[in-house]
Amino acid sequence: MFRADGMRFVIYLNDHEPAHLHVYGDGEARIDITTLRVMSVRGMGQRDVARALATATEYRSYFLQRWTEIHG
Repeated sequence: MFRADGMRFVIYLNDHEPAHLHVYGDGEARIDITTLRVMSVRGMGQRDVARALATATEYRSYFLQRWTEIHG
Protein backbone atom coordinates (compact mmCIF):
# COMPACT_ATOMS: atom_id res chain seq x y z
CA MET A 1 0.00 0.00 0.00
CA PHE A 2 1.14 3.51 -0.84
CA ARG A 3 -0.33 6.74 0.53
CA ALA A 4 -0.29 10.20 -1.05
CA ASP A 5 -2.60 13.23 -1.12
CA GLY A 6 -4.95 11.63 1.41
CA MET A 7 -5.49 8.59 -0.81
CA ARG A 8 -4.42 4.94 -0.64
CA PHE A 9 -2.94 3.27 -3.72
CA VAL A 10 -3.30 -0.51 -3.56
CA ILE A 11 -2.12 -3.42 -5.72
CA TYR A 12 -3.95 -6.56 -4.64
CA LEU A 13 -2.09 -9.87 -4.44
CA ASN A 14 -4.84 -11.88 -6.11
CA ASP A 15 -5.69 -9.46 -8.93
CA HIS A 16 -5.88 -9.67 -12.71
CA GLU A 17 -4.30 -8.05 -15.76
CA PRO A 18 -3.90 -5.36 -16.91
CA ALA A 19 -1.48 -4.00 -14.33
CA HIS A 20 -3.54 -1.52 -12.34
CA LEU A 21 -3.99 0.33 -9.07
CA HIS A 22 -7.01 0.65 -6.85
CA VAL A 23 -7.10 4.17 -5.45
CA TYR A 24 -9.23 4.92 -2.38
CA GLY A 25 -10.15 8.31 -1.03
CA ASP A 26 -13.69 9.66 -1.17
CA GLY A 27 -14.70 6.83 -3.48
CA GLU A 28 -12.57 4.55 -5.62
CA ALA A 29 -10.80 4.69 -8.96
CA ARG A 30 -8.88 2.03 -10.86
CA ILE A 31 -5.93 3.21 -12.95
CA ASP A 32 -4.07 1.18 -15.57
CA ILE A 33 -0.39 1.58 -14.68
CA THR A 34 0.88 0.81 -18.18
CA THR A 35 -1.26 3.26 -20.15
CA LEU A 36 -2.07 5.64 -17.27
CA ARG A 37 -5.74 5.51 -18.19
CA VAL A 38 -8.58 5.59 -15.70
CA MET A 39 -10.34 2.22 -15.93
CA SER A 40 -13.29 2.98 -13.64
CA VAL A 41 -14.54 5.44 -11.04
CA ARG A 42 -17.02 4.86 -8.23
CA GLY A 43 -17.98 7.81 -6.06
CA MET A 44 -14.70 9.74 -6.53
CA GLY A 45 -14.90 13.35 -7.73
CA GLN A 46 -13.09 14.48 -10.87
CA ARG A 47 -10.60 16.58 -8.90
CA ASP A 48 -9.57 13.54 -6.83
CA VAL A 49 -9.41 11.37 -9.94
CA ALA A 50 -7.07 13.93 -11.51
CA ARG A 51 -4.87 13.95 -8.38
CA ALA A 52 -4.81 10.14 -8.31
CA LEU A 53 -3.81 10.05 -11.98
CA ALA A 54 -1.07 12.64 -11.38
CA THR A 55 0.32 10.56 -8.49
CA ALA A 56 0.14 7.37 -10.56
CA THR A 57 2.05 9.17 -13.32
CA GLU A 58 4.70 10.48 -10.94
CA TYR A 59 5.28 7.09 -9.31
CA ARG A 60 4.58 4.93 -12.37
CA SER A 61 7.98 3.18 -12.33
CA TYR A 62 7.55 2.30 -8.66
CA PHE A 63 4.04 0.93 -9.21
CA LEU A 64 5.10 -1.10 -12.25
CA GLN A 65 8.01 -2.54 -10.26
CA ARG A 66 5.68 -3.49 -7.39
CA TRP A 67 3.16 -5.08 -9.81
CA THR A 68 5.96 -7.17 -11.33
CA GLU A 69 7.23 -8.21 -7.90
CA ILE A 70 3.74 -9.30 -6.87
CA HIS A 71 2.43 -10.82 -10.12
CA GLY A 72 5.58 -11.77 -11.99
